[in-house]
Parts: sequence; C-alpha cells; structure tokens
Amino acid sequence: MNQRRKQRLFAVSSIIILVGAAITIMLVSLSDNVDAFYTPSEIVEGKDRNGEKPTIGQRLRIGGMVVPGSVSRDIHSLAVSFDLVDIGPAVTVQFQGILPDLFREGQGIVANGTLKNATLILAHEVLAKHDEEYMPPELAEKMKGVTHIPPAQGTY
Repeated sequence: MNQRRKQRLFAVSSIIILVGAAITIMLVSLSDNVDAFYTPSEIVEGKDRNGEKPTIGQRLRIGGMVVPGSVSRDIHSLAVSFDLVDIGPAVTVQFQGILPDLFREGQGIVANGTLKNATLILAHEVLAKHDEEYMPPELAEKMKGVTHIPPAQGTY
C-alpha cells in the first residue's frame, strides 16, 4: 500500500471514529434529560404487560386527575401536597412553589418531578391546561368509559 492510500485510510478512519464519538456523547447526554410519561396506575402496577416500573430517583412526568379533597397546603410555606389518580391507585405529589391559576381539584394536570418512593413524587413543575376537559392523550385513552363529574358541575 502506498503512502497516499495510507493517509486517506487514516483520515477516513479518524473521521468515522470522531463522528461515532460525537453521536455517542449526544445520546448519553440526551438520555439524562428524557422524562418518561407515566400515569398513577403505571407507577404502582407497572406499564403494559411487562410490568416495567420507574425506579426510585428517576425523573418522570406524571399525568392524572387531582383527587377532590386531597389538596393539602402548608400555612408557613408554598408547599402543597395532593393525590393524582386515573383509573387505579392514587399517587401523592408534593410540590414547593406557586401552583398554576387553573389548578383545582378534579382537574387534569401533568407534573414533572422525581420518584421518591413507590407512591410519592416530588414535583418541580406542575402544569394545568386552560381547557377543563384536558388530559394527556395516554391518560385519555386509559380513561375511556370512566365517568368523571368536575366539581364545578353540580345541581343548582
């Protein structure tokens, strides 16, 4: 093999190795920022048939309905705790901060946070949608056929 071919081979090999290293670094850094979406039932019982549950300390996004009567506020701070439910068991969410104006009991919300134990999430963000019928698509699919009467609707 002559000198020119060796240089080309070295250059092409170097480029392939550098591109591969760059792609690997990007994928590793992106995987740290991925928040998997779960419903309260999936956190307690596991996803689908394989029973995949989130691990303690995992960042996640959870969506569900705020259980009426479960909102508890600390009078000395901005700490608030509430239960989320879909069609199964409830999960407790603790949040330190100001809740969105549209947050209320019986409302569909999405919270971003960290799983602290099997039924406790420490949220760093709580989102409420302006549409009172809002719920994440995954949750809407699971709750088909489940009737829910928001607290605003009642007899007059």
